[in-house]
Amino acid sequence: MNRTQASGLLLTSLLLAACAHQPSLAPAPLVEADEAMQATIAAQQMPGGQLWIEQAGRTPYRRAYGRRAIEPVAEPLDESTIFDAASLTKAVVTATLVQILREQGRLDVDAPLQRYLPDCGGTDKAAITLRHLMTHSSALPAGLPRNGAGDWSGLDGALRIGCALPLEAFARQALFEPLGMADSGYLPLQRFPAARIAPTQKLPDGSFLRGEVHDPSARKMGGVAGHAGLFTTSTDLARFARMLLNSGVMEDGRRLLSAKSVALLTEPQSPAGLAVRSMGWDIDTPYSRPRGKLYPVGSSFGHTGFTGCAMWLDPSSRSFYVLLANRVHPGGPTNTLPLYEQLGSLAARAAQVGAP
Repeated sequence: MNRTQASGLLLTSLLLAACAHQPSLAPAPLVEADEAMQATIAAQQMPGGQLWIEQAGRTPYRRAYGRRAIEPVAEPLDESTIFDAASLTKAVVTATLVQILREQGRLDVDAPLQRYLPDCGGTDKAAITLRHLMTHSSALPAGLPRNGAGDWSGLDGALRIGCALPLEAFARQALFEPLGMADSGYLPLQRFPAARIAPTQKLPDGSFLRGEVHDPSARKMGGVAGHAGLFTTSTDLARFARMLLNSGVMEDGRRLLSAKSVALLTEPQSPAGLAVRSMGWDIDTPYSRPRGKLYPVGSSFGHTGFTGCAMWLDPSSRSFYVLLANRVHPGGPTNTLPLYEQLGSLAARAAQVGAP
């Protein structure tokens, strides 16, 4: 290779590198996000967490903070740490799988629930549809007894045996594997060492839940449920968020969800007069604090998880943030709601939402 060819090759490489360079998010809000995470940890409201802020076309901001565990010994937290995502399971897993089944013609979201679960309730529940369940408008109780009350051997036992394993396998085959969410799924101890998983609360015998779902109802159901049981990382949830903001198309160009499914998941679907939800995500309800002060009301959406997790996505700016934490470790009262609101506002500022 002569000098002219070498110079040309170098110039070409520099041009390609320049073309590949992505602009950064606004830096000042990211510094504030770091400070907010560190302040929440210092106030002992969570031992640590992962934060991911992203806008399409810009370099993502990703960080790990604090510790994975503080008892019985302190453990550092990194981006490979796997978290119990609690109720994020509802939005990320269950809502998505419902749409995949709808596209396959196996579910009608406006059909009576009793078409699929004939033993579910009597005539007073005959009008309840899957749409009602997905928008939290069925008027059914919000939870199951946590004190051992209730019969878990009849219908629930049958559902646990008949549905839990297929749900786990279906989620893996239809969602996690196509998206490349290699660190996500139910029952993580079957695939990952416990040391990678952030522990949650202390049990009466002094041990800690680690790789077993924190939610007591989901734990009683074998760790696989529609409302809880997902273990994941911020990297994997970013893959999911990217797909949803890209109209259902994955990074490799394949389509995971149809345009109609994306609309049902991201646009208001609640009956008039009720808190606004899509078919699985929060849009404008009393639980919308992760939206912060700047993301648009009515068109951005998200969800939270009891263990200290939150996501918020904005289609108009094609930006989102993910927070994963284990605020319930090692136990005792904590509150990460103010952090959700802070991060929502800071993520929007970093994406210059509302900027002239």
